[in-house]
Parts: sequence; structure tokens; C-alpha cells
Amino acid sequence: MQNNIALPKKIDFKTGNNPNEGIITVEPLFPGYGMTLGNSLRRVLLSSLSGAAVIGVKIKGASHEFMALPNIKEDVLEIILNLKQLRLKIFTEEEVRLELKAKGKKTVTAADITKNSQVEIVNPKLVIANISDDNGSLEMEIIVKGGQGYKMSEGNKKENRELGYIEIDSMFSPVALVSLNVENTRIGKMTNWDKLILNIKTDGTITPKEAFDKAVKILVDQFSALLPGAIAAEKVETKEEIEVVENEESEEVVEEKIVKKEEVVEKKEKKEKKEKKEKKEVKETKKKTKK
Repeated sequence: MQNNIALPKKIDFKTGNNPNEGIITVEPLFPGYGMTLGNSLRRVLLSSLSGAAVIGVKIKGASHEFMALPNIKEDVLEIILNLKQLRLKIFTEEEVRLELKAKGKKTVTAADITKNSQVEIVNPKLVIANISDDNGSLEMEIIVKGGQGYKMSEGNKKENRELGYIEIDSMFSPVALVSLNVENTRIGKMTNWDKLILNIKTDGTITPKEAFDKAVKILVDQFSALLPGAIAAEKVETKEEIEVVENEESEEVVEEKIVKKEEVVEKKEKKEKKEKKEKKEVKETKKKTKK
């Protein structure tokens, strides 16, 4: 059976107030499909895109996250909260260890992290801590890794970690916010078609357009995996339809044969009646002749 659900013909992208914000409009959509596609895309955008995050840290002089460090304004817990906001790109599937060493009275930012060819820090101005004295110092080893979605600190635990290593909750998703809105749009005389509006905000590691494209590809790949089953079901349905048609044709042939047989029997009966009648007439004629 032919699919009568029309496909969208227009996809428009506009940049928002900054490069990390974008508005994507998709129209026209079959009535009801604005929410169907919008919810699917939103869930994938927030949970399934790959990114990178800090999974753990080892701070010199700190054995757990509830400690205070000498000559540092922030305690360890505050430093960890700041590290969670570190946004970066990673170019390997393995863990990468980054070093940070700072001395003297200063504001320590992500720019103070030693550069690594496997990692690119997107927000180098991020404040990590403040050293309040000229004699103060801050040294730490930051472990980063790629992943998807959100992972609690328990999920980042690893056997044989060195003493003083602190696991951190990790948000890998490069998408910070997704909101959707569905409006009515006109197609000819129809006014109940849908227009989907997606507002996407990323963390700067990818653009909203790239995030949208990746989410669409993930959905396409998932549904493509289901396609063989749908095709097989369609083939079975088609085969059944063909068998029904063939059966109908067979019934017609049988009926035709029955009709022909009945016609033959009828002709034979008529012929026999005619022959009997002729014989009877011949006998009567002979009787009359003898008289």
C-alpha cells in the first residue's frame, strides 16, 4: 500500500544570540508529526551525542573532596564543581591526563592547563580556583575521556587508581539545552499541518547545526536497522495478496469448468431426448403403414 504521509520540504537554520545557539525550523509536517519528530530529536540531542568531560582529578594535598587547601580561596569541592564546567574536544578514545601547575597569587583558569595534542579546551577562560597568597600553589592531574550522556561518579571508578584520585560526575553531552515548539502552518486550504521549531544551545564543542545533523543521523541509523523487518513484512503481505488473487483466479477457472460440464451434460440430454423422440415417431409410422 502506498504511503500517503508527505515529507517535509523546508529546513531553515538561523544562528541565535551567539554561535552556540541556533534555531532550526522544519516544515511542512503531516499533522501530529511535529511533536513526534520534535520529541525524538530532543531526546537524542540531549542523551546520545558524543562529547568529552572530566571524569576524575588528583589534587596535590587533597585526599578527598571535603578538604580545604592552604592559600586557596576555594575548597576541593568548589574546585571540582568548576572542573565539571570544563568543555573540551578529545581526539582519542582513551583517557587523557592533563596537568595543571600554578604558583603565586593569581586566578587559575583553564588556560593554565598544560597543552596536550589529544585535547582541545574550548573555554580557556574558565576560572578553576584562586590562589590567595604569593606563597601558595596549586597542582593537579585532570583525567578526561570521551563518552555520551551523563555518568555518575560511581560509573567512572576504575580499579588500581592511585591514592588521592577523586571520581567526578561527568556530563559528556555537547548539547546544553533543547526546547521545541510546534505551530500550525498552511498547505493549500489545509491549516492544520505542523511547523517544528527547535532551539538548540551547545557547549561550544560543536555547532547547533552539527548537533542537529548528528541527531538526525542517529535516528536514521536506528530506523534503518528496523527496515529489513518492515520489508520482510511487506513481502509477506504482498505474497498473501498474490495468493489471494491466484486463489480467486483458480476459483474462477473451476467455476468455468463446472459451467462447461453442465453445458455438455445439457446438450447430451437434449440429444438423447431428440433421438428417443425420433425413434418413437419411426415406430408410429411403421404401425400406420402396416394397417
